[in-house]
Amino acid sequence: MKITLCDDSIKDLLHIEKLLLKYKTLYQNKNFELEKFSDSSRLYRKISEGKLSDIYILDMMMPRWSGIDLGNQIRLSGSESAIIYITSSGDYALNAYGVRAIRYLLKPVDENKLFEALDYALSYTKVKAEPVCLIKTKEGLIKQPYSGIEYIENVSRKLAVHLSGGEVLQSLFIRKSFEEEIQEIANQNNFQQIHKSFLVNLDYVKQLTPDSVIMKSGIELPVSKGKAAKVKREYLLFISAQYR
Repeated sequence: MKITLCDDSIKDLLHIEKLLLKYKTLYQNKNFELEKFSDSSRLYRKISEGKLSDIYILDMMMPRWSGIDLGNQIRLSGSESAIIYITSSGDYALNAYGVRAIRYLLKPVDENKLFEALDYALSYTKVKAEPVCLIKTKEGLIKQPYSGIEYIENVSRKLAVHLSGGEVLQSLFIRKSFEEEIQEIANQNNFQQIHKSFLVNLDYVKQLTPDSVIMKSGIELPVSKGKAAKVKREYLLFISAQYR
């Protein structure tokens, strides 16, 4: 768990750091790593590189990149990190809703209000902990939890992500190979590539035949000859693990 604090006021930065360390001492079961920035440009660059934290405490008004700019960049990265805004003015509270901030605290930051915000942020991050697949579509970036994916198909250099409810999410053209695009999700224990064009979620497999899998939705998908032995082995290991 990582918390990132960013405030261009060194006085406020040190004050909030002190409160965070006190919180960590009082609640030792809520362990976290603290990262601090007084220069919002450095943090903006780090977020843009995909180096994200679980919780952000951001000053609203900073030179170069404001807290809202940072929040927008966090959301553009596809992250649902918890964002807590701190500011000396209540005039910008409405702006915080655009990036789905969980709290908006006025300076000087009150200890009890910050502690309550941290409690909520930590519970929020646990709820959001389920891994998601980021799908670039013509409507924008869609975050789809792995658990709701039945299978993924490679269709003319696009990903067709078939969901358990029957909906299909269509990606934009993929630049990498299908194997590279699905690499992260394929590393999950319940996902298995059965063919050069198909990745299936084993949770939704009803039956395995020598040359196909039949999904619980009724659709039958091909298993390539070169992958048949591995698919059978992994499926049997998956099934046996369900009964341990």
